[in-house]
Amino acid sequence: MSDLYLEYKGALFLNKSTTEDLEFVENEFQVRDDDIYNITYLKSGTTWMIEILSLIQKNGDPTWSNTVPNWERVPWIEKLDYGKKLQQSEEHPRLISSHLPRHFFMKSFNGSKAKVIYTIRHPKDAAVSLYYFSIMCAVFKDPENMDSFLKEFLTGNMPYGSWFNHVKGWMELLGKDNFMFHTYEDLRKDLRGSVIKICKFLGKELDDEAVDSVVKNASFKNMKQNDMANYSLVPPDEMDHEKGPFYRKGIVGDWKNHFTVAQNEYFDKIYKAEMEDFSVKFPWDTNTPEYRGFSS
Repeated sequence: MSDLYLEYKGALFLNKSTTEDLEFVENEFQVRDDDIYNITYLKSGTTWMIEILSLIQKNGDPTWSNTVPNWERVPWIEKLDYGKKLQQSEEHPRLISSHLPRHFFMKSFNGSKAKVIYTIRHPKDAAVSLYYFSIMCAVFKDPENMDSFLKEFLTGNMPYGSWFNHVKGWMELLGKDNFMFHTYEDLRKDLRGSVIKICKFLGKELDDEAVDSVVKNASFKNMKQNDMANYSLVPPDEMDHEKGPFYRKGIVGDWKNHFTVAQNEYFDKIYKAEMEDFSVKFPWDTNTPEYRGFSS
């Protein structure tokens, strides 16, 4: 694992970052009040939000989204030397992605007016998506099987740490004017309504035609076909698309097609222990047919 992952302050990160990158972002990067941050745990809707933000930024015009790779439009600040590039950027607002846990985020964010959109996904679906992504993406450890992968996922023994700590850390900002959280499931259920809420949060006014364009161009079908969004431009030694596409299904509840009863019970046990004292309830915390387990 040491060949693939970097350890920084007791946590694992991808080798797409260096210690210098992480130290710069945490301690030296200067947040601007008009920055917009797209924050997620792994495989929780990051690239979907990149498309939405890109299209909102251009008032629904898809030209930028169709001609510039998503990692250039809304780059991950912790990867490579993007932090230093973004520091020098003259763009306003800067659109920035990150998987960083709250306690590794930029110190200069505290007290700023910069806005954070935090997208959360059902952890079982996030785990399944990350399992398949780890198979096709060379920067991740190739999972041996679902059993061993789930143990590492649930203990946080992987890049960016525990899903539980990530969610609980960022949700400490709940109630602040510059923080918005929503779920992957919200996007699936009502993409247009979600786009309108995001625009309101950002103070961005789009007419109906522009909103329709955002919804159309940020659909799963369009993103899967868009070479600027589907990572087909990434070299095969980094992402082997023959092992599986980047955009696999994009659905809610796919975990039911992969978990055994024992795996589901194990996951539920850990989830209950980690989240029982957490005050926020997510859609999957309800016992509705859409999220219920194997009896649904």
